[in-house]
Amino acid sequence: MTNSNPSKKVENHGVAWERAFGYVQAVQVKDTIYVSGQLSHDDKGNLVAPAELDEGKRPADFSQMESQIRQTYVNAKTLLARYGATLDDVVEETLYVLDVPSAFAAGSKIRKEMYGTDVPQCASNLIGVSALAFPEQIVEITFRAIINRPAD
Repeated sequence: MTNSNPSKKVENHGVAWERAFGYVQAVQVKDTIYVSGQLSHDDKGNLVAPAELDEGKRPADFSQMESQIRQTYVNAKTLLARYGATLDDVVEETLYVLDVPSAFAAGSKIRKEMYGTDVPQCASNLIGVSALAFPEQIVEITFRAIINRPAD
């Protein structure tokens, strides 16, 4: 990918929707890494733990919330590692979810697991939304991380 601004370091997963929508998964400017909304996909772009849909093409239930949140954090960790960063460098995250109660229950468990502590040291937002990019998707998470080294 051509980067027209040499002060930005960008990263992608290489999934189809990056080109289709026209965006990068993460961008570093100086000491800050901005991570676009992450989904629960594998390295081939297939959704992991997609929600079963009802007749109206809406999630029939939210039992896949924990699995989707876990894979979403894995994908964020992959991107952060490309900058030499970890979840310890995250200062803010926002979870966009279709069902707040199930996301709160699953998120409280998975966040602690992923950050490796009972009180992750970052600001966190949990926001209920009516829809996300794909019908089977029930969670999307954005991240902002600060590192003590500038982009190459």
